[in-house]
Amino acid sequence: MFLTYVVVTALTIAANASIAVADFARAKFVLANSAEVGLPPSWLPWLGALKAAGALGLLLGLLGARFIGVAAATGLVLFFLGAVAAHVRARVFHNIAFPAAYLVLALGSLALAVTR
Repeated sequence: MFLTYVVVTALTIAANASIAVADFARAKFVLANSAEVGLPPSWLPWLGALKAAGALGLLLGLLGARFIGVAAATGLVLFFLGAVAAHVRARVFHNIAFPAAYLVLALGSLALAVTR
């Protein structure tokens, strides 16, 4: 079970760190997606910071700060629930799988961190 926790959490860290970098770099796909769901470009640095903080918190959880890891996973779950809701609200379904996949990773990390 511990190996599953490490693998899922490491995947969640990598996914969130990479998308945070894309947010900070204002990648074209990030700008296009945020425009489709009605998100102002000025929010991107803040959203990138939240994703990066979640990845860092998960890493600290892997390194032994269990409470921080659980809090980070909880934050990411709430963040990506909001992202999925934004897609549904804007009726942008063609790429909803991306925030949904991040949500599934965050849920897996949370469930495994809590039961560890």
